[in-house]
Amino acid sequence: MAGRNTDELPSLMRDPSFGGMTSTQFLGAFNDNFFKQIVLLLCVDAATDGSDLQPVALALFALPFVLFSGFAGFLSDRISKRNIVVACKVGEVVVMALGVVAFAIGELGLLLAVLFCMGVQSAFFGPPKYGIMPEMLRSRDLPMANGTLQMTTFVAIIFGMALAGYSRMWFGDELWIVGAVCVGIGLLGTGTSLLVRRTGVAKPGLEFNPAALLLHPSTRRLLRSDRVLLGVLLVNSLFWFIGGLVQPAINSFGKQQLGMDDGRTSTMAACMGVGIAIGCILAGRLSGHRVRFGLVRLGAWGLLGCLAAVAALGASDLSVIAVERSCWGVLTLLGLFGGLFVVPLNVMLQSRPPSDQKGRMIGAMNLFNWVGILCSAGFFLCAQKVLHSAGWKESWTFAGAAVILLPVALFYRPAEARLE
Repeated sequence: MAGRNTDELPSLMRDPSFGGMTSTQFLGAFNDNFFKQIVLLLCVDAATDGSDLQPVALALFALPFVLFSGFAGFLSDRISKRNIVVACKVGEVVVMALGVVAFAIGELGLLLAVLFCMGVQSAFFGPPKYGIMPEMLRSRDLPMANGTLQMTTFVAIIFGMALAGYSRMWFGDELWIVGAVCVGIGLLGTGTSLLVRRTGVAKPGLEFNPAALLLHPSTRRLLRSDRVLLGVLLVNSLFWFIGGLVQPAINSFGKQQLGMDDGRTSTMAACMGVGIAIGCILAGRLSGHRVRFGLVRLGAWGLLGCLAAVAALGASDLSVIAVERSCWGVLTLLGLFGGLFVVPLNVMLQSRPPSDQKGRMIGAMNLFNWVGILCSAGFFLCAQKVLHSAGWKESWTFAGAAVILLPVALFYRPAEARLE
């Protein structure tokens, strides 16, 4: 791979390139979650006969990742990852400009189309975003870098989801103003992406194979020969399944079961982001220079317990205020355990593959993760139909998520690995 000696690079927190990448990711994550949460809240309000449209929105956002992640991983090894990062940020500005038009017209179908375009842009951004880290940083800095990147990402999610609910209440029928703000944030993110240092091409002669549209043959061979890596990939995908399920479940729980407004519902969802931010930076510090799978096990049991606690709170006879405030703490803990769970998995997926396959491996990670999220939309849709037909409360969706996570908490025991 064409590149530089990473031992000559500055320390992590003094590296302007890492700062640029972190800022770019922060702004992009904010835009994605800000826009998506507003659309999800609109979908809840558009529900008729108990039919929540959130799964449709989530599926449209997730589908591009399933369709294009493999090809995006191929491009990430064939072209400089830094160039793709910059191009994706320019694409984000264009998509957010379309969002302004959709908000001005006020047509939910157009907003869903823009959400799909957001998914396309984000699908191509994912592989270079994660794949560039081992190229521009020292291997021993990867746990802390991942913890920092994940932490700032979920801080962005916190602000994005929380402000979405209040922005909808503040601007009402003039949500085009929100779209204009998203355009400005996209322009700022394009500027910060230019701070990312140039990297070499991982595999300049890599030829396109139609199979790369899903999973490149070399990646399939790698996963068949490396069962540890395959296990990490599958468990990481399950994490995103749970995450994809929890967000619409909180929206339905808050708005439909508890009768809260958009702002309070989004604040409750943002509590989970607060916890994830704390958990990610804590996981980075606890990991040191190792991939500590003990944190994954701890995170799995913590996630399971918190999901069960939310289900129990929803089934209780407590007042709405008491349930809401209790959920603030439980959902914050849920996020914290989620951060402990996911950071070691991301580090392993970045560090373990050969250098000339990292982009395709991250593309495979994106593919598996978004298959998980797409499945979560289907699961949520089925769960809603079952709950409504049985007359059960929305909060039982969280109990279903806990049951799905139980096998990982019980049986997932890979050995720890040291980073050189």
